[in-house]
This record gives sequence, structure tokens and C-alpha cells, in this order.
Amino acid sequence: MLIWFITTIHVTVCAVLIIVVLLQHGKSADIAATFGGVGSQTAFGPRGTATLLSRVTTWCAIIFMITSISLTILSSRGTSAGSSVFKGEKAPAQSTPAPEQKK
Repeated sequence: MLIWFITTIHVTVCAVLIIVVLLQHGKSADIAATFGGVGSQTAFGPRGTATLLSRVTTWCAIIFMITSISLTILSSRGTSAGSSVFKGEKAPAQSTPAPEQKK
């Protein structure tokens, strides 16, 4: 139940993170930057202020990392370090090789 809840949050945050990153402008994306101008967003330095999209990106990244670590811990909780994926599988039946045919 808990893994499904965290997985749902994880997938939702992934989708929001993709959308928010794609909506942001690149660094110096103004038309003035094409001709060597500094651009119009230099009132607070070259980086500018932290916009709502950059804050949402930061929080989505933090939540993404927390849910990733949580899912990793929860998925490995029931397994021991030395366990194998073949644990509990039956060994294949031993078969005798077919006799070679002479021509």
C-alpha cells in the first residue's frame, strides 16, 4: 500500500518536473542576447530573481529525490544482501546426452 502511494507521488512529480523544466526560458533567451546584448532581466544580476517556475523545479527535484530513495529502500527491505533471483527455483532435470549417430 505504501509503495503504491509513493509510486503515485513519484510519477506525478516526474510529470510536473518535465513540464516545468520545458516551460522555463533558457539562460539569456531574450532576442537581445542574439546580438550580444545583456537582455532585459538584469535588474537583479545576470541570473535574475528566483521565479515561480524555478522554485517549483527545485521543490519537484527535492521530492523526486526523496521518493526515489524511499522506493529504493522499501523495495529492498524484504531481501537480504546475499539473496539470489533464483532462490526457490528447482534445478533443471539432468538429461543424458543423445547417442551420436554414425553415418
